[in-house]
Amino acid sequence: MTMSGDLSPIDKAKFVAAKRAAEFVEDGMRVGLGTGSTAAWLVRCLGEKVREEGLRFRGVPTSTRTAELAREVGIEVISLDEARWLDVTIDGADEFDSNLSLIKGGGGALLQEKIVATASDQMVVIADAAKEVEHLGAFPLPVEVIPFGWQTSQALIEETLVSMDVMGRQTSLRMNGDRPYITDEGNHILDLHLQRIGNPRQLAMVLNQIPGVVENGLFIDICDQVVIGYGDGRVETRDINAGTVQEDKMDFVEDDNLFKDI
Repeated sequence: MTMSGDLSPIDKAKFVAAKRAAEFVEDGMRVGLGTGSTAAWLVRCLGEKVREEGLRFRGVPTSTRTAELAREVGIEVISLDEARWLDVTIDGADEFDSNLSLIKGGGGALLQEKIVATASDQMVVIADAAKEVEHLGAFPLPVEVIPFGWQTSQALIEETLVSMDVMGRQTSLRMNGDRPYITDEGNHILDLHLQRIGNPRQLAMVLNQIPGVVENGLFIDICDQVVIGYGDGRVETRDINAGTVQEDKMDFVEDDNLFKDI
């Protein structure tokens, strides 16, 4: 299957960002593997490096979906408890701003993603250019709540939002067909339709004080670098700590092994 002809520009952008980010992984590392469509490209790219280049590293997946894919492509998978600490976590994001604050959890794995990212020396986010926003909040903010008394938690969240710097205050229980969506940890997700979040740091802290809330999808001061892919193969790497921006152009391989089984 030829890449350049068959992939949409957005998939090309995700692919080149993932391919560039795969270069952060070196022999012997312990690597957090994210969840979602962009992270799946990364796992495939790393699997190819394992097969073709003999790269040896251990991956800590952030969801059962990622664990299955990683094993499928030949990556050695271990638990976070086995790894204890990680060299790098590479994951996608639903939105990111100029401070590299993120909204994550569109795929429902925000709790494990945040635990793994926080247990890493650095977090690298891979994203297509469309994920960059001036203000977080257009993407609904996921909040993971325990099933017991979730409606009470929802009411408390809505009450709290009244005093927060947000534009919208609507919340909804995430569904899977006609039943509530269940996370890997057996919890529910409330999606907060805020439109614009004025103070993400404050909101993240306040939400986590509410009884029944396990974690929220705001990642503040966690991401160190973002690798942004474009549909024409350009990749931009921004490092928030060093204050640097690097531009690369990734080559498309016409008969890439990654795409034979897609």
